[in-house]
Amino acid sequence: MPFLGQDWRSPGQNWVKTDEGWKKRTADDKNNNVSVESFCNVNEPECFNKENLLLSLSYDMSAKKRKKDLMNNNSKVPYFHREKWIYVHKGSTKERHGYCTLGEAFNRLDFSSAIKDTRRFNYVVRLLELIAKSQLPSLSGVAQKNYMNILERVVQKVLDDQLNVRPIKELLQTLYVSLCGLVQDMGKSVLVGNINIWVHRMENILQWQQQLDNIQINRPTSTGMTLTDLPAGLQLNIMQRLTDGRDLVSLGQVCPELGTLTEDRLLWKKLCQYHFTDRQIRKRLMVSEKGHLEWKKMYFKLSRCYPHREQYSDTLHLCTHCHILFWKDTNHPCTANNPEGCTTSLSPQDFINLFNF
Repeated sequence: MPFLGQDWRSPGQNWVKTDEGWKKRTADDKNNNVSVESFCNVNEPECFNKENLLLSLSYDMSAKKRKKDLMNNNSKVPYFHREKWIYVHKGSTKERHGYCTLGEAFNRLDFSSAIKDTRRFNYVVRLLELIAKSQLPSLSGVAQKNYMNILERVVQKVLDDQLNVRPIKELLQTLYVSLCGLVQDMGKSVLVGNINIWVHRMENILQWQQQLDNIQINRPTSTGMTLTDLPAGLQLNIMQRLTDGRDLVSLGQVCPELGTLTEDRLLWKKLCQYHFTDRQIRKRLMVSEKGHLEWKKMYFKLSRCYPHREQYSDTLHLCTHCHILFWKDTNHPCTANNPEGCTTSLSPQDFINLFNF
């Protein structure tokens, strides 16, 4: 039976029957023989000479080298896989040898297209941030380069769309701090590649940060009613849709009227209850001189102590039946036989924990 991976039983070789008997032949030998034989079987023998044979062989070797460089990500052209789902295998079997690592999943899944989708953008950014904090050394050299290529596309998208500037600035700052510590340990094989390459990448990060600092958001042309023209009740209703207290503070700085509305205690109370549990809130109670709870101060105090609640429009899912990792709106092989499917939604942290075994 064919084996899906190379192990001690199938080290990339197969048995071929010849006139002299059965012989072992590797995949590379087979490709070389095919190319030479196909070149030798020409219809016009007079056109065949030693120079043409050498040119053919050198062309074959050049093509293989380019393919090898591309797969090893040694070429300057960024290489992206575009698989919408992958099979996550955690152990060796008789038919499959090896493990699916975080770097392999990061390389094979279509993250380059995911950043173009508004529903998946925040998910990918959060995943990049978590990898930058602790998982970057565990990635292979190909995955580390792929990480930087995807990050460059993320930054370029933000510069073009003028949206999500603050999360990307925080991501770049987190990555730069992590690299400062990792570059000092290059002699311990923490990162893959020459130290000059990583120094150049750190210079790119500083350049991206400067570009984001200098970004000037163009005001859209007024086509009618604005937020300040709406009744106060509707303005509060819109503010309740914001999930970050820093956005409320920025909104309150637009004009005095909005500043008064953003100080609404009920608004900050709902924000605290959305992100934090009752137990966490009880541990950080703050009471004013008048005996009222200071919900705004409590929110920022809780934010320093506990992580915010994460919610994404689209996430990666894992099918517990067939162990397929896929985006929520993407079909996978299990769908045909098991339409209901036992799927689990994975947060970015769950995605990383999936490969920590």
